[in-house]
Amino acid sequence: MADEVGPGYHDAKSKYLARLKRIEGQVRGLHRMVDEDTYCIDVLTQIAATTKALESVSLALVEDHMHHCVHDAVASEDSAVIEEKLDEVLAAMRRLM
Repeated sequence: MADEVGPGYHDAKSKYLARLKRIEGQVRGLHRMVDEDTYCIDVLTQIAATTKALESVSLALVEDHMHHCVHDAVASEDSAVIEEKLDEVLAAMRRLM
């Protein structure tokens, strides 16, 4: 995992934190639903919504990474840096799929 925080991530940090806070609330709601013996299909529906929300954040992070970190690597014209950033994106996409 890279130690640096790229410009895309930094610029959108408050947006990501707000979205993750909302997802945290969804997960707490799931816990409450199970604790209260909510109908299983309703729990599954909420799990699907939470999963979609996480996927949305993931894709937004990939997009920011492409527009900033990968873009900067390409602009540097350093083939080793470009290769490293492309490999990072491919590895991240494999983890998401």
